[in-house]
This record gives sequence, structure tokens and C-alpha cells, in this order.
Amino acid sequence: MNNLLLIQQSLGNEQTPGINELAQTVSNPDTMNLLDMALKGGWIMLVLLLLSIIAVYIFIQRLIIIRRSGREDVSFMNRIKDYIHDGKIDSALNLCQNTSTPSARMIEKGITRLGRPMNDVMVAVENVGNLEVAKMEEGFPILATIAGGAPMIGFLGTVLGMVQAFYDMAKPGSNADITTLSGGIYTALVTTVGGLVVGILTLFAYNYLVSQVDSVVNKLEARTMEFMDLLNEPLNR
Repeated sequence: MNNLLLIQQSLGNEQTPGINELAQTVSNPDTMNLLDMALKGGWIMLVLLLLSIIAVYIFIQRLIIIRRSGREDVSFMNRIKDYIHDGKIDSALNLCQNTSTPSARMIEKGITRLGRPMNDVMVAVENVGNLEVAKMEEGFPILATIAGGAPMIGFLGTVLGMVQAFYDMAKPGSNADITTLSGGIYTALVTTVGGLVVGILTLFAYNYLVSQVDSVVNKLEARTMEFMDLLNEPLNR
């Protein structure tokens, strides 16, 4: 019985160092720092950083403008209707001028065309609406370019890094081995990762802004039809 206990203690003491080494290995893994990885990308990563800053600036600026354009006063159309029915055209124009929204500017243009054929009024309102939408979409081509160009720039950095790595290996007297090659490839692939991250996030931001503009356009179309129906009401009585 005593011999059996001694054997178990001996086995436990032999296993302890191996277990401790395994625990130390697990607790101290060779992790990859994102900042260090980004710095390894070289000057291409600076280009991608600049593009990401531009994309963030345009996104925030456009989002604020689009949200502001989509705000509406629920009593605005009712007041316009009352002014027009009472013949107070000047009051209706003043209300439109004091309400800084795309729909107010569209209706203001329509009011200034009162007395002309309805088609002329409709065209004038739609032209102002198109200008308002164009204002909201300023900067969209830049976002679309960044979304499509950032991954290509990242891939360019990877190709340049690969070329440099193989060029260094091909030099006469070079002592480069597979470790050196893998390190060069790792550094080169960093730019592709950076380009994809910038491109994907910018694409999502671009599509989100497009959806917000579409929502505002739907509101403008609804206000346009409401205004045209308002102009037809006196004729239907």
C-alpha cells in the first residue's frame, strides 16, 4: 500500500513541470498587436488612413445635412393651405422663406408660379426638388470612389511588398530563407487587410446615406403631390 502511494506521488511530481509549462504557454500566447500590424504596412497604410478620415468626415457631414433636410413641421402644409384659400399669397411665401427645409423651398417656387398652367408649376417644383436632392448627395461620388478604390490600393501594397520580398531573396549572396519570405508576405498582406476594412466600412456608410436620401425624396414627393392637390381644390368646388 505504501509502495503504491509512493508511485502515485512520483508520477504526480513528474507531470507537474509539463503541466506548468503548458499553462504558461496558454496564458502567454503570441498575440498580434493591431497597431504594430498597421505600422508594418508602410506608406500605403498612410494613404488608407487619409482615405478613411475623408470618408468619416463626408459621412458625418452628409448625415447631419440629410437628417436636417428630412425634418418637417406637421402644421406647415395646413398653414399653407389656409393662406392660399384665404388669398394670402404673401403670407404663404413668408412662411416658406422662414422654414428652411427642401419641401418649403419647393412649395415657395410653386407659389411664385401660381396663375400659370399646372404643368409649368409642376416642372418648377420638380426642378427645385432635383436641386435639393443634388445638394444632399454632394460628396457621394467621393465615398463611392473610396469604397471601390481602397481595396485596390491595399492590393497594390501587397503586390509591391511581394515583389520586394522576392527581389531580396533573388539578390546574389542573399541568405534569405522561408522565414524571411513569410515575414515579407505577412507585411505585404497587411495592406490588403487595411484596404478591405476601409472599403467595406465606406461601402456600408455610402449605402446607408443613399437610403436616407431616398427617405427624404419620398417625403418631398409626398409634399409635392399634396401641394398640387391643394392648387386643384378651388377648381373642384
